[in-house]
This record gives sequence, structure tokens and C-alpha cells, in this order.
Amino acid sequence: MTDSLYYRIAADVVLAVHVGFVLFVILGLVLTLIGGVRGWSWVKNPWFRLGHLLAIGVVVAQAWLGEICRLTTLEMALRSRAGDAVYSGSFIAHWMETLLYYEAPLWVFAIGYTVFGLLVVASWFIVPPRRRVRHNRAKLKETE
Repeated sequence: MTDSLYYRIAADVVLAVHVGFVLFVILGLVLTLIGGVRGWSWVKNPWFRLGHLLAIGVVVAQAWLGEICRLTTLEMALRSRAGDAVYSGSFIAHWMETLLYYEAPLWVFAIGYTVFGLLVVASWFIVPPRRRVRHNRAKLKETE
């Protein structure tokens, strides 16, 4: 296999990870809200909820700082090394334009990410994560 094929495969792997990240952020909120109504206990898992909050937090911070996502940058660098065409701008902006024929300035995406991030924060109040229970070993021994 040629080096360009390795770079192309690596770029596709980064793209798949990026799509997974986007799905985690979007579906994480949707499933949290549905799960709150339906009584799914896993949506209250504090590790899941914290990871979800941090994920959208990174997206919002990058948008307001005017940074392109590191996964997009890595994918484009790998595609360039493979000799493939690359796109400019952000991952979401590129795919919104490609799939929906929708173009918008970057500030629109920053506001959209921020509103979505605020919805994630609101979900902590609507469907609060369960608290971790710490057992005191001494109290456990007393009850035995």
C-alpha cells in the first residue's frame, strides 16, 4: 500500500471519531431528556452527564475563541498528505453546506453551539444526575 492510502485511511478514522463525537453531543441531550421522562436510570449516570457537559463545553469554547476543532484540523492535514481535496472552515459548517445547502457565518454556529450548551446545562436541572453515594466503612461495619 502507498503512503497516501494510509493517510486516507487515517483521515477516514478521524472523520468517524468526529461523527461519533457529534452524535454523542446531540443524542446525549436528546436521550437524556427522553430518558428523564421514561425513567431510564442510565441517563442519570454522573460520569455520562459530566462527559457530555464537557464535550459541549469544548465545542462552545472553541467556537467563541474562533478555533477550528482539532479533529477537523487533523483530518484535513491527513487528507492533504494523502493528496485528497480538503475543505476550509469547520466540520459542522462544511457538512451543513454539503448536506443541506445551508451557508452561515461562523458566529451563527457559535450562537447555535452556545444555545445547545445552555440546553445541556438546563438538562442538569430538568433531569439531574444521581449523586454518587459514598459509604463510610465504619458505619457499614457497625450495621453488620
